[in-house]
Amino acid sequence: MNRKLLGRYIVVDPEICHGKPTFIGTRIMVSQVLKQVESGMAWEAIVDEWRGSIKKEAIAEAVRLASQAFYEHSNDYALDLTLV
Repeated sequence: MNRKLLGRYIVVDPEICHGKPTFIGTRIMVSQVLKQVESGMAWEAIVDEWRGSIKKEAIAEAVRLASQAFYEHSNDYALDLTLV
């Protein structure tokens, strides 16, 4: 697998963090930042916590891509209601 850009701020590189999506030029995994967003952390606080290594625009891109992935793969997460 070669390095792949997923957007302006996000990359998948097999040489960085075992090929997990990271913010370009960092070893900050997108999943880490999305967990911070999920917890309700303010985006400004996330930027501060990562000492400015990522921008609010990068967080917005991560949220947009996560939303798009969920939309496109929502059936993969659907529960079988006959089991509930």
